Amino acid sequence: MSAIGHHVPESMLAAYAAGSLPNAFAVVVASHVSLCGQCRVALEAHQNVGGLLLEDAKTVSVSSRLKADILSQLDAPYRPEPVYDRSGIYPGPVMETLKGRKPRWKNLGRGVRQDILSEGKKGSVRLLYIPPGQAVPDHGHNGLELTLVLQGSFSDETGRFGVGDLEVADEELDHTPVADDGDACICLAATDAPLRFHAFMPRLLQPLFRI
Repeated sequence: MSAIGHHVPESMLAAYAAGSLPNAFAVVVASHVSLCGQCRVALEAHQNVGGLLLEDAKTVSVSSRLKADILSQLDAPYRPEPVYDRSGIYPGPVMETLKGRKPRWKNLGRGVRQDILSEGKKGSVRLLYIPPGQAVPDHGHNGLELTLVLQGSFSDETGRFGVGDLEVADEELDHTPVADDGDACICLAATDAPLRFHAFMPRLLQPLFRI
């Protein structure tokens, strides 16, 4: 794997460390961090700062009822969640979202496929498969989009993104990502609002594809 050149912004790492990042974006950030030593070190620094702030925070009294509820939860039987390791090109956080299964690809046309891993009011996260040389329709954004490359690479108006690279796109970016030659480009993408397609046909099919 070539050196990762596109990383998680510091403000987003801080939000992830604080647990305030929406789940869809958190899956992408966790996946990038699992691949990127530089961001892993930066995340640990944010977590250490958070720990120091907690140590210095003032204690707050709670009601006896709330205290009893908390203690009862501590006494409840421990049921560990399954641990999913990396599988092929898919990092552990992706396998956790997949619940250990293989991707279930749905055809979007022209060889492009997707598997929606989760969606809700606060955002959606999906896997995208883009054949070499194929373009994603020209689009803008009504919110934030994070795209992490897991296999192959793509290029757009802002540069080239290879395995481990993260593109952060907001309302100011209009682009046409194109998968580079070589392996098919497989990405993990999260959005908190529908994309803004410029051509008629993608707009027409957008409700069907839920993107």
